[in-house]
Amino acid sequence: MKVRNNYNECLTNLACSIRKYFNLSYKHQTLKYIDDLLDKNKPQNVIVFLFDGMGSRILDRTLDKEDFFIKNKYKDITSVFPATTTAATTSIRTGLNPIEHGWLGWNTYIKPIDKTITLFFGMEKGKEEVCDEFLKVKNKLAYKYIEDEINEKNEAYAVDFFPFKSNNVIVYKNIDDMLNMVYEETKKKGKKYIYVYDDEPDHTMHDYGPDCEKVKKLIKERNDKVAKLCEKLKDSLVIIIADHGHIKVDNIFLDDYPEFMAMLDRTTSIEQRAVSFKVKDEYKDVFKDKFNLLFGKYFELYDKKDIIDSKLFGDGIPNELFEDAVGDFIAIACNSNKCLVSKGDSALYSQHAGYTDDEIYIPLIVVNKK
Repeated sequence: MKVRNNYNECLTNLACSIRKYFNLSYKHQTLKYIDDLLDKNKPQNVIVFLFDGMGSRILDRTLDKEDFFIKNKYKDITSVFPATTTAATTSIRTGLNPIEHGWLGWNTYIKPIDKTITLFFGMEKGKEEVCDEFLKVKNKLAYKYIEDEINEKNEAYAVDFFPFKSNNVIVYKNIDDMLNMVYEETKKKGKKYIYVYDDEPDHTMHDYGPDCEKVKKLIKERNDKVAKLCEKLKDSLVIIIADHGHIKVDNIFLDDYPEFMAMLDRTTSIEQRAVSFKVKDEYKDVFKDKFNLLFGKYFELYDKKDIIDSKLFGDGIPNELFEDAVGDFIAIACNSNKCLVSKGDSALYSQHAGYTDDEIYIPLIVVNKK
């Protein structure tokens, strides 16, 4: 298979440049143009804004060439595979590829407990209570973030801003609150790393699509307000990115295909546009033909050997849970807008994690404030 993610110029590599600047070890190639800016200016503040879902194609369709985000876009880079928040934000916060950190997708199979887990919630897929079994093995996934390592090293410090409660983060109420708190943080003494996560426009895109007026308003608001913040900043390098893009989708409900579902040994996992299948032994020889007959017009199906040999999830030492989480096959939506939805999945209006340009390309926006 052809891997479209550029694992020499993706979120992992940006994270490695940040690790390098803060004297942390790193395992992958850095981004030379980011390294050069950091080495030349040695900014007191390194600020990363990640706007969830704000991929390059939707940004280009929404903003004009004189808008702040477009004027300051250095180039487009790729997300990791799959182009989804679970995998991508873990890569930017660790400097590891998905094969290494193991946070492969929204729903990931965890072999030691034989369950598929909605990782960010710690719940078994389709259930609403925290899975205590998962909490006991969660440390098998990479979970130490750059911010934690900076603070442990104690040569600089790091802070996280999120719109919801999580471990060791500062919670903001809205976009204005977030930007005000970031500005106040930059005025404090000392070399620091500031990571800011915003769940928009992704949250709204899922319900209304990437090109609706609500989404355009959210993007323009962020463009204008980040521009005003940057006017006030000093001694700061501001990097604005996304984790993935979006595409309006057409959902295929797998429960409508009971004979196909009977071939599976467990529920589907990873994502709805990058779908992992674990197949019962008696069907492994016929599964590919059956899948292609039903869904081959919309998805390309790859077996585990294809996936591992191609380094689809990036290079590096595989996480101990990786191979089992991959399953026997992964189906990828490369040239269609289809999703494969099974029990426990949310059928949404717009999605990501497929292999279209709208999903995999993200902007690298860089603002240097001396």
